[in-house]
Amino acid sequence: MAVTLEAIRKVALALPEVTEEPHHHFGSFRVRGKIFATVPPGGELLHIFVSEQDREHALAMDPEFLEPLLWGGKVVGVRARLPVAVKATVLDLVRKAYAHKSATVGRPAKQASAPRRRPANAA
Repeated sequence: MAVTLEAIRKVALALPEVTEEPHHHFGSFRVRGKIFATVPPGGELLHIFVSEQDREHALAMDPEFLEPLLWGGKVVGVRARLPVAVKATVLDLVRKAYAHKSATVGRPAKQASAPRRRPANAA
């Protein structure tokens, strides 16, 4: 039933462009510099920054090991208690958080439209 940090690390680091970096006194997994999961000290919790829809679904399905993750009074993801968590669920949430965050970072800037040219016969 439990999930280890090693299993999470293996899955997260196999995703494209993911790095593992310190974040204050936490560990973090990032895609193109944007955090999608953090590991608080102690290694028994994982903070997963999923979309609102994925968060609400996960909280409704697995309240035994998931709880809302508050940041500045706002719910921004889920906190998983790893010793009692279902491995497949946590790893799926890590993948969803990666997909959610990678969809919002590193997109190329919209290019300005090319100036319109007047037809040669226009006055």
